[in-house]
Amino acid sequence: MGTVTIGVSIAVPEPHGSLLQQRRAGFGDPAAHGIPTHVTLLPPTEADAALLPAIEAHLVQVAQAGRPFPMRLSGTGTFRPLSPVVYVQVVEGAEVCTWLQKQVRDASGPVARELQFPYHPHVTVAHGIDEAAMDRAYEELSGYEAKWPCTGFALYEQGADGVWRKLREFAFGTPVVPPQASAPAEQGSLPAH
Repeated sequence: MGTVTIGVSIAVPEPHGSLLQQRRAGFGDPAAHGIPTHVTLLPPTEADAALLPAIEAHLVQVAQAGRPFPMRLSGTGTFRPLSPVVYVQVVEGAEVCTWLQKQVRDASGPVARELQFPYHPHVTVAHGIDEAAMDRAYEELSGYEAKWPCTGFALYEQGADGVWRKLREFAFGTPVVPPQASAPAEQGSLPAH
């Protein structure tokens, strides 16, 4: 079957996702339209295509252990000069993102891996473009704000054309709260029908 390049991320919902993607393209980032606006949980990772069912099963378990949480973006930051990236900061929900990415990359799971840099949740708005455009992205989005309830994450695959496409979404927890059990009338008795 060969290998695939996968990633796991939290999508930035509409209207924020499209707006930030358009701004990224406007700063001259050629990758903007091939990358949905997101917060990374697993960076681009080569995987054996035959492992996709095991990876999906692992992600189901990670999602079931999670719970919806508030996510808020505010202002900009940069990884320069270490890495040519300008980003919008995750100012609420960062701790949960950090926990989630550790679970996704857990050594006992099918996508265990070390990171090149320490994990820092963010939304990239400029990557690998000229310094003036990076400065413009940093300045123009410095007052940017967005918030939403994060209810899950998704698995993506990068196509041969460089475009990232969603394979599957994973919702946090169970969709329905189980009913509360009533106190049994007698220990070991079956309920009447």
